[in-house]
Amino acid sequence: MSYPEPKYFGTGEATARFRRADTAPELPRPGGAASYLATGATTDGRFGLYRWDMGPEPGGANAHYHRRFSESFFVLTGTVKLYDGTGWFDARPHDFAYVPEGGLHGFRNESGEPASLLILFAPGAPREAYFEGLVEMAEGRWKPSQEELQAFFEEHDNIYV
Repeated sequence: MSYPEPKYFGTGEATARFRRADTAPELPRPGGAASYLATGATTDGRFGLYRWDMGPEPGGANAHYHRRFSESFFVLTGTVKLYDGTGWFDARPHDFAYVPEGGLHGFRNESGEPASLLILFAPGAPREAYFEGLVEMAEGRWKPSQEELQAFFEEHDNIYV
């Protein structure tokens, strides 16, 4: 493995982005929140990084896979159940999981305590609309038919098993 080909040939620019820890989450959710730390739009499609804060009530994503991007998880606080394609296991702060395209995975908070994790998508798929659609369904603002739900999952490259 070698370094990729250069993409920048200038002499340096002030283009770094900074986000303070006290920035309000972009997507308050029932019992938690999602913070859009770096979206595919802000990273020129290189990656997307999100903080997913879960309340103590059970919730998360059942077993699924993606065809177009990889997904990684880094537990910040609490205990999160992760699925690796063969079974569910407890992941604790500083545990990390990488899931390549096609890899079965899932995550859930079943601990009864709040939990938080970072989720990294590469390349940077536009996951914001997917997250927002999930919240609309959870809050009852959108009640899709089975066909609409299937189309929603396909549009956002979530294939549930």
